[in-house]
Amino acid sequence: MPEPGPLASALRTWAARGIGDAGAAAAARQLRPATGTHTVVLVEGLSDHEAVRAVAAARGRDLAAEGVCVVPMGGATNVRRYLALLGPRGLDVRVAGLYDAAEEPVFRQALATREHGHRRGVAAPGPDLARSGFFACVADLEEELIRAVGTAGVEAVVQELGESRGLATLRHQPAHRGRSPEQQLHRFLGTTAGRKARYARALAQRLDPTSTPAPLERLLAATRLSAPPARSPG
Repeated sequence: MPEPGPLASALRTWAARGIGDAGAAAAARQLRPATGTHTVVLVEGLSDHEAVRAVAAARGRDLAAEGVCVVPMGGATNVRRYLALLGPRGLDVRVAGLYDAAEEPVFRQALATREHGHRRGVAAPGPDLARSGFFACVADLEEELIRAVGTAGVEAVVQELGESRGLATLRHQPAHRGRSPEQQLHRFLGTTAGRKARYARALAQRLDPTSTPAPLERLLAATRLSAPPARSPG
């Protein structure tokens, strides 16, 4: 499974150590111009990271080469910390991202702090998250992918990856027997470490422009629009 690139890894280290860590800050600041990064896409986990990159690649886009860095934050509650690292005191780059609809208050407050300087507990204007480059998944990105690919398509991927027996076992368990096929598949993706990311990539590769979930489609459009204009020769 591909790992996040060097700048994403440096940002994760900086986030873990805190914005005041001089060594982590210096490493990230050196990598930003070296990688040509002008936009950072924040996603919750590795499965989101894999899906975004896979869909972009299927469109013939190399996000890293375009100056777009995708960073898995390790959970929605870390968004405030990452926005601080990417703001004027940090790398001072454009940001975009995906979030689960249930986490909207967390993202809304974090973006309000970034845009207006309001702190937790202080009334702040509600930013337009989409205008800020952040797009909501109804439940999560895995649910969006299952709906887009369809039950039969997901089951075909399960078979290709040699895990049909494991899915059948889960479906016969009393806790899951009465659930819909979509719910069973969603649960199956989260039962083993690394499976979410592996399936996110495989399912994303099955999408075409007509079936791509709206949040992913809008995010990719936003990253294209965020690219700085090309310099004229001479």
